[in-house]
Amino acid sequence: MSTVPEIEAAIERLSPPQIRELADWLTDRLLPGETPAMLAALDAGVRSLESEPTVPAEDIRKKIKAWTTG
Repeated sequence: MSTVPEIEAAIERLSPPQIRELADWLTDRLLPGETPAMLAALDAGVRSLESEPTVPAEDIRKKIKAWTTG
């Protein structure tokens, strides 16, 4: 079995639990889980939000409006 149509035909013969198992297997490979680098980046982002001043969304909207209207 080496072509996509052959694989698709084989998948159609699987039971629902087997299809779920295959879907989980594919998901694990297509959407990698948490990595140390990803977790570190998330932690850095959270620390940044906690320690650095943020600009309210309304202020940003006003600036964009001013920039685009002249």
